[in-house]
Parts: sequence; C-alpha cells; structure tokens
Amino acid sequence: MTKLVDIYARDGLTFSIEFFPPKTDEGMESLFNEVQELKKLNPAFCSVTYGAGGATQGRTLEVVKRLHFREKLEVMCHLTIVGQSQATVKEVIGDLWGCEIENIIALAGDPPDGPTAPWKAHPDGFHNSRELVNAIMRGQHGWWNFFSIAVAGFPEIHPRAESRETDLKFLKEKIDAGAQVVITQLFFDNEDYYRYVEDLRALGVTVPIVPGMLPIKSAEQCRRFANMCGARIPPRLDELLRQVEGDDEAAIEMGIEYCAEQCQGLLDFGVPGFHFYSLNKARSVVAIHEKLNLGALTGAAV
Repeated sequence: MTKLVDIYARDGLTFSIEFFPPKTDEGMESLFNEVQELKKLNPAFCSVTYGAGGATQGRTLEVVKRLHFREKLEVMCHLTIVGQSQATVKEVIGDLWGCEIENIIALAGDPPDGPTAPWKAHPDGFHNSRELVNAIMRGQHGWWNFFSIAVAGFPEIHPRAESRETDLKFLKEKIDAGAQVVITQLFFDNEDYYRYVEDLRALGVTVPIVPGMLPIKSAEQCRRFANMCGARIPPRLDELLRQVEGDDEAAIEMGIEYCAEQCQGLLDFGVPGFHFYSLNKARSVVAIHEKLNLGALTGAAV
C-alpha cells in the first residue's frame, strides 16, 4: 500500500477515481464490471464513499477491501462522523489499520436530510472533521505514523459555513491538525477553483489541492447535485443543459466535452491531479482520460 502523501510526491499528474458502495449484490457485480474497465487506466488510487450516519459502513468497507485485496488497487476510505459515536468511528479506523489500509479522507458528513440540514453531533461523537483528523493523529497503535489523511475543500464555500473567510480558516486548521491532501467538492467554473487555491496559498496552505471532477450524466442529475452541494451552474453550462434536457445520451456526450474542457484549463493552471466522481460508471471517465491523453501525463501505461 502507498500513502497519499507519497502518491502526490511523485512526478507527473495524479489520476484517481471515486466510487460509492452499491446497496445490492447486483449493484456490486455491476460496479466491479466497471472497475475492470477503469483499472486499465492505472489510477493512482480509488476512493469509496461512506453514507450519512455510517449508513453504508459495511458496504463501504467491503468495497474498500475488495479493491485493495482482490483488485490490487490503492484505496482511500471515506470516513464520516455525523450520527456516530467516537467509539464507533475509532472501531472503523482500527479495522482499516488492521487491514493495512493507510489512506482516509476525514469528513464531517452530511446529515440524512441533506447537506444544508442542521448538523448535530452525536452525544458521544466528534463535532467536526478537524477533531477527527486530530483523533487519528493522536490515536493508538501509532496511527499518526500509519495513516495518510485527506480532507474535503469547497471552492464555492461549504453550504453550512458562516462565511468564505471562516471556511478557508477551517480548512487550514484541518491541514495544521495533520491532513496532507485536499480534494475539492465538484465545481463547474474553473475560476472558483483558481481563486480557492490562491486564497489558501495566501493563508500558508502548501499541500496538494486536487480538483474533484464530475462528468455530467443528465441535466436533471447535474442540477440536483449542484443544488445539494451548493455548486453554481454557470450561464454557459445552464444553456448546454437546456439543450440536452430529457436526452441522457446527449447529456453524457456533452458532459464528456464540458469536463474535458474544464480539465484542460486546470492542466494549464498546473493542478497536481484529478479526482473523478465516477458515479460507478466507466464510460465518461475513460473518454475524458483518452481525450486528454492523461496516461502520458501520469506516466501510466494504458
């Protein structure tokens, strides 16, 4: 297993992919069919999401372990704290430690009613993701020397943040607590990412700030996701979505072109890598990877 901090220290672009844990055995089979296609792109690592309140904990760990042990892929496990006691969270950390899975993205997690709903800590739980990072770095069994930790960043400000300034300050506190990589929420206007990076660098944040990329699958889905995470849909994208309304095939093709265009601009800016939100589908990620010849930029043989 290779730690995130070492992955991002390599020369070249870092290409990684996110999956979510399916709810059914049929969904699990479908996911790993897609994984076979995405493995051909030689991702530096894959991540697996973790449902609100630990709702998918069992499935998340199942997918993480299968990717790690059977598919021989580097993995990063999402870990959230909402609705869970510290003991439960530490039990999961201990499970990952026992399986020698070194990479975690430490998250507060969204309430079951959505990201803008009131966030309430478990009576015996952590109050925010900074506390989770602290717990890992100060934990038992030498966790501080074992785990490599990523945290989430929000180019357009977290939906529950008091202000942009407090959100940026909190991100720096997570880095100061021991996080080594920032992976951003999705965004559709690169200017938001550029400004975010510049603001964080001005605060003294030096770790990699990796853009999270979402290839659009449908107009309805794009708007729903944007609404959930507080992402702005620029006027040009809004017009493109109108043109593919109700036509998912056309939306997928438009999404490939739009995301590839975003990625090219980000490459020109000098990003350390891309983290693709695959939605458990290979097609769009493969198409963008090929269109931009990312294999050559990562040094991966395709």
